[in-house]
Amino acid sequence: MAGSTNSSLLERLGLPDDLRWLAEKYPRENWLTHANVHGVANMWLQRHDMFRELGGMLSGGIDDYREGRLAAPDFARWFTPRLNHFLGHLDGHHNVEDYQYFPVFAKAEPRLKRGFDILDADHHTIHDGLERNAEAANAFIRTLQESEDKQRLAADAYAAENSRLIAMLTRHLADEEDLIIPLILDRGDQVLGID
Repeated sequence: MAGSTNSSLLERLGLPDDLRWLAEKYPRENWLTHANVHGVANMWLQRHDMFRELGGMLSGGIDDYREGRLAAPDFARWFTPRLNHFLGHLDGHHNVEDYQYFPVFAKAEPRLKRGFDILDADHHTIHDGLERNAEAANAFIRTLQESEDKQRLAADAYAAENSRLIAMLTRHLADEEDLIIPLILDRGDQVLGID
């Protein structure tokens, strides 16, 4: 299951049309002016923006190292805490969604249950990506005391793994927002029981 889900997450261009009826009713460009955006919807968007920002920082940091703008020791000191923060918070966020929010949302609007199943499957795929990312990062960090060639190969391997994770995450965050934010805007936190 993970292999087919993994490829679909990297290849899909958005949610299936039959799951977008609330997104069409509440277009993204109107979300921030909607009365129900305050509370959980706003928190959700801010959290996702944080993950986008951290992912971009990690990508930029590895690029800086690979281009010689950061020396290995400086890069390791900068990189390690940010990577740990990113991976840990992302995994925790997905657990809260899977076990607390998604069941409430699917119960509130059964027509979207398949969408929450898709998002849940994404989380498993992304979790596998998080593990691969951490393994590649650890392998890279271990080479920082070795030859430049070994460092370069390990940095390239990590950069490829990070790019893959960021691509999956970017698609997932957008699809999750397109499913969840319109539902919250439509019903409100109190009606959904998430306030």
